[in-house]
Amino acid sequence: HAFMAGAREVNPEIRFQVAFIGSWFDPPRAKETAFGMIEAGADVMYAERFGVSDAAQERGVFAIGNVIDTQADYPDTVVASAIWHFEPTLDAAVAAVKGGVFVAENYGVYSYMIHGGSSLAPLGTFEGKVPAEIMELVAQRSQEILDGTFEVEINDDEPRSS
Repeated sequence: HAFMAGAREVNPEIRFQVAFIGSWFDPPRAKETAFGMIEAGADVMYAERFGVSDAAQERGVFAIGNVIDTQADYPDTVVASAIWHFEPTLDAAVAAVKGGVFVAENYGVYSYMIHGGSSLAPLGTFEGKVPAEIMELVAQRSQEILDGTFEVEINDDEPRSS
């Protein structure tokens, strides 16, 4: 939902196709699903699973990576990647254990950018190719998130196509 909200901020008319493959790791299924989405008109893919960037590369559309920076593997395809940093989550849990106050709770908040749990990978091969006004907005929003003046809405509902 956060990716979709950011995309809507840049282009209020943007449309989304959402598909689930029913697996955490099935690159062939993810690739085939991505092919179908591209054939239906998708021109940028959010590559949440391995296989999606392969399809994007083969069909000449862009992709946004997820969790790790995959641009080195897809230098002409992956424009940017949303990076997950597990360290803040682990640090919070370890500190609670060491302090004798550990309880089962939602440690997912430590994955938020404001806690250092996520970031945008460098643009690498796309440096200078993304319009300056978009990069200025990304920098502005990133800073606003970090200083607490912009709060990303957390919506764990299943996303839907538009």
